[in-house]
Amino acid sequence: MIRKLVAAALGTALGVSALAAGTAQAADPQFIPSLVYRTGPYAPNGIPLANGFADYFAMLNARDGGIGGVPLLVEECDTAYNNDRGVECYERLKNKGPTGAAVFNPYSTGITYALIERATADKIPIVSMGYGRADASDGRVFPYVFTLPATYWAQADAMVTYIAGEEGGFDELAGKTIALVYHDSAYGKEPIATLEALAERHDFTFETFPVAHPGLEQRSTWLTIGRRLRPDWVLMWGWGVMNSTAIKEAAAVGYPMDRFIGVWWSGAEQDVQPAGADAVGYKSGTFHGAGADFPVHRDIFTYVYDRGQGATERELVGEVLYNRAMINAVLVSEAIRTAQAVYGERPLTGEEVRWGLENLNLTQEKIDDLGLAGLLSPIGLSCADHEGGGQLRIQQWDGEKWSFVSDWIEPNRDGFLRTMYEGSAAQYAAEKGIAPRDCAN
Repeated sequence: MIRKLVAAALGTALGVSALAAGTAQAADPQFIPSLVYRTGPYAPNGIPLANGFADYFAMLNARDGGIGGVPLLVEECDTAYNNDRGVECYERLKNKGPTGAAVFNPYSTGITYALIERATADKIPIVSMGYGRADASDGRVFPYVFTLPATYWAQADAMVTYIAGEEGGFDELAGKTIALVYHDSAYGKEPIATLEALAERHDFTFETFPVAHPGLEQRSTWLTIGRRLRPDWVLMWGWGVMNSTAIKEAAAVGYPMDRFIGVWWSGAEQDVQPAGADAVGYKSGTFHGAGADFPVHRDIFTYVYDRGQGATERELVGEVLYNRAMINAVLVSEAIRTAQAVYGERPLTGEEVRWGLENLNLTQEKIDDLGLAGLLSPIGLSCADHEGGGQLRIQQWDGEKWSFVSDWIEPNRDGFLRTMYEGSAAQYAAEKGIAPRDCAN
């Protein structure tokens, strides 16, 4: 594993350098900063994210000459998943390129929180894809933050919907107990209010178990869960080594894996492979598919790996976190393409890319054209809705690969999640003295 991580890090360092060198010679490239964490305690998760992000842009440069004929200049800055370093990277990169940074993708809830006010003042969009502040889905209050395709609150709601289906309906949740094991940070705490509201609505008992960073000490938590509480279901908002540790400890106390569901950041190969056979049957949420048997991957192999320019080892293409960051790059690219249709095929400013994000409409036809059929569901954003209506699924680990065990689940956004988003965003606006935008015009 260490050999693979070192090789992946070295390969990507070389790949990104080559990408930058190749595009720097072209006139007026579109500058896209890449906040990564190839170092630090979460590097095993950060490396495949960085690789998937880099490879997709490299493929666009090689296949299409960039976007709309505008070459892409991508530069990494390593945050080590540290908030202060994330801010430093933002300040270092925000004014690079002919028009400044197009967009920032922090890959960290903590860094996202730290950048919201800065990026808003600088008019540079933040794409916090499946992490960050869920209430930033209200674009009236957060015009420069985008939570597409779904938030942690939507994930929590979808998990409860899945559990209800497994139990025979929402009425059967009454009297049940659902526990949450979570990373004791802003990230881990994000779903708690949603799950508390759902517990009240469906009359189930909800228990929480915080786990301190990095998550290696969980024995007492799982002794309580497995021998005293014995919940009907356990959910997990974990990250890094915490996830595989939790799986091992759950197995040690005999907790059934098929009733243990992690958030999408607890459902990658890096989370289950270290746990070995103990992880078989473990489930997680997701908003995209796994594997490399999709047309988009074939283009990445043809235009990047077959030319010896891949960011990682060929067999690691298609891992869950690789695909997630690749999809993140797709969303950024298509937002730029959408904005180019209005502002012209030239390097765009952050404010222009923000417009592209607010008007992004990935229909099923468009998803198919991009080579992503089966990887994700349609997404459509607007001035008021920065989440985009993405759907979610539950996947399960069989010891070798992830497979879907649910259909696409539509979170209950109308009347429940949207009300929560708007209520929380209104509170934020009052605290910060923000006058929400009028999105009716």
